[in-house]
Amino acid sequence: MSHPQFLLLASATFMAATGLSASALAATTVQIGSSGKTFASTAAQCAISPATGLNAPKVQAGLFNPTVRTEADVLLNGVKINHVLAAAPVADVWLADGSNAVSVVLSKKVADTYVFSVTTGQCSQPATSGNYFSTDGTLEYAASGKSYMTVTPGCALNGATGLTQPFVNLFDNGSFLLNVSVNGVPLTQLSALRPHTPVFLRAGQNIITAANGTLSTDTYVRDGGTGSCVLP
Repeated sequence: MSHPQFLLLASATFMAATGLSASALAATTVQIGSSGKTFASTAAQCAISPATGLNAPKVQAGLFNPTVRTEADVLLNGVKINHVLAAAPVADVWLADGSNAVSVVLSKKVADTYVFSVTTGQCSQPATSGNYFSTDGTLEYAASGKSYMTVTPGCALNGATGLTQPFVNLFDNGSFLLNVSVNGVPLTQLSALRPHTPVFLRAGQNIITAANGTLSTDTYVRDGGTGSCVLP
């Protein structure tokens, strides 16, 4: 099994090297295989599976900086699922619960393998049925009434990544102390001193939560599309 290096690449740099389109691979963290010739996502993202129409975990894998004649097979747990080449270097790989080994095989001697762990229900849609919307439909309020969020994402430069990404604004609807997380990763804390924050969206489904201690947890779901956008 290979031991991939982890690199944080801007989409423009990565796409220039691979020849990928923006829709094929959004700005994200990717890992490069030890061969230096393949790549894969560092983590699974939730997206709508064309086979089932349901949310499911997905990664992308394929060729990094391929020459004209470079090609490879993409395997999931030892079973070939796709073939990539310089003209089409990216494959979508839909994962199952448990451990998933994604391999990009260039030859009998050269192959990189990436392992992804998927927990049961990882991409299940969280319960937001209690949320309600403003009359004009531009704001979504949590069932608790403690926070609200803009519905339609805007586009702005994310200072943390240096990339233009879609974002929504989350507001504290009172002087509550709210711990904000995105996809399980802590982002910031809202209070009377900091009543709102932009939330930048990664590609695919984003789950944003605002927890008021153990009293309540507000949940919102936003689709980040490809994870990148173009400023007007």
